[in-house]
Amino acid sequence: MLKVYILLIFAIAAETLGTSALQASQQFTRLGPTLLAIVAYAIALYLLGLTLKYIPVGVAYAIWSGLGIVFIAIIGFVLFGQRLDPPAIIGTSMILGGIVVIQLFSKTTPH
Repeated sequence: MLKVYILLIFAIAAETLGTSALQASQQFTRLGPTLLAIVAYAIALYLLGLTLKYIPVGVAYAIWSGLGIVFIAIIGFVLFGQRLDPPAIIGTSMILGGIVVIQLFSKTTPH
């Protein structure tokens, strides 16, 4: 089961790379970041698809998108100087808390 979570982690990493490249593409006006975004999203979707053999789609997508949101908020702060206000920080923390609840208590996820 560890293998499926490794695939999911790589899917999340590819998705966050793609989203970061999307920001850097400046609305698709820069070729390098645009191509990187396309390739990274393709890899992310492929890897996410592989995880769906073992994890229900709702749970896999919740983890994938939720952690993607958290990581992109951090990347946005570090690389792009984007700051979150307190309600955004609270909401992002709640997303992270939801992922923890799913992982610790849901019987639909492999442990």
